[in-house]
Amino acid sequence: MEGAAFMTNDFSKGKIWRNIISQAIPLMLAQLVLLLYNVVDRIYIGHLPGADSMALTGIGLAFPLTTLIAAFTYLFGTGGTPLFSIARGAGEEERAELILGNTCSLLLGCSALMFLFCYLFRRPVLYLFGASDASYVYADAYLRIYLFGTPFVMLSTGLNGFINAQGFPKTGMMTTLIGAVLNLILDPVFIFVMDMGVSGAALATILSQIVSSIWVLRFLTGRKAGLRIKKQHLRIDWKLTREIVSLGMSGFIMQGTNCLVQVVCNATLKIYGGDLYVGIMTVLNSVREILSLPVSGLTSGSQPVLGYNYGAKRYDRVCQGIRFTACMGILYTLLAWGAVIQCPHFLLSIFTEDAAMLEAGISALKLYFLGFFFMAFQFTGQSAFTALGYSRHAVFFSLLRKAVIVAPLTIMLPQTGLGVDGVFWAEPISNCIGGLACFITMYFTLYRKLKTR
Repeated sequence: MEGAAFMTNDFSKGKIWRNIISQAIPLMLAQLVLLLYNVVDRIYIGHLPGADSMALTGIGLAFPLTTLIAAFTYLFGTGGTPLFSIARGAGEEERAELILGNTCSLLLGCSALMFLFCYLFRRPVLYLFGASDASYVYADAYLRIYLFGTPFVMLSTGLNGFINAQGFPKTGMMTTLIGAVLNLILDPVFIFVMDMGVSGAALATILSQIVSSIWVLRFLTGRKAGLRIKKQHLRIDWKLTREIVSLGMSGFIMQGTNCLVQVVCNATLKIYGGDLYVGIMTVLNSVREILSLPVSGLTSGSQPVLGYNYGAKRYDRVCQGIRFTACMGILYTLLAWGAVIQCPHFLLSIFTEDAAMLEAGISALKLYFLGFFFMAFQFTGQSAFTALGYSRHAVFFSLLRKAVIVAPLTIMLPQTGLGVDGVFWAEPISNCIGGLACFITMYFTLYRKLKTR
């Protein structure tokens, strides 16, 4: 049974672009559904009667902590999945299952530590992040419930990649589809019918994540999965853990630096624009997540295909996959940028009816998304480095764009006379410099070497 399942979904055969698309489309749908966990919360919260923009501001202040949890999820999830794909492509089934088991144990242990830290220190941390007495009420109401779902969030998100890496993207899509549909149903019930407000949104989210995690674990321990979680592989192998952490450091730093940037943005906006602009940044982040989703799904879908072909020494197909991913990513992000220019009011009004937020948010949105297509270069280069095990390169460019460029510019640009607009200028500048640097380096250090093989 395992051998038959293992030989299914051979990514070294057939058109490379078809393999990538067959993986990417379900992943895009899965990521779209995953967005519903948070985006639907923000939509409902943004329309709470009598809350104005303050409820959204509170949720924005909670983002850094939820992003920090996501960072540790990515540390193990995106570290284990490429190693798993490479082992699978090389025919090393025992090693692949050991990677899967160790990743599961690491996610579970880390989730317990993250819950304790975030729950015990949420008050001082939220004020450090720029909370006021008014916005803290909403942020705390959300977090003190949401944090109890930490183990389920980390397991469902961190292990779902192992389903996709075995060639079951539709099953992986169902992980998030089941939870998101449940979240969509429970949100209005808890928020409005039961009058729980922000707390209701958090409760709906964690109940949905519990169901998602059960789905993932049931599949990865069941007969349908060719490579499964087994008891003997749950004991942590520290040498393998170093490999997982080394490769996952890219995903960790990408999310960790997102946390850093969110903190810096919220704190700076609190100084130059007040709670209103913290709420606007919450909306802009939501719009960015939606518009980035297709290119993120495309590059995520390419990773198991690239990793498999790299393990099978089909370097020509790896190059074809990189070219296809880059071209499609650039085309899409150009179209998305055009949508922002043409429909800024519509995109903002999805999340809020507050007149002041809409008026100030339109110019902020256009600045924030200036040159959005440069993001495609970052996504393509980053995914190629990660898929093929070039962890140091992936880590460096994760740090470069967020920690070295965005965070300092967010602090410095407002002081040059730009005021609050300086915060929104930092993003497009970093996309241009960081994206091109990542892609050009990938081309010369990786792509050209593969072509010569």
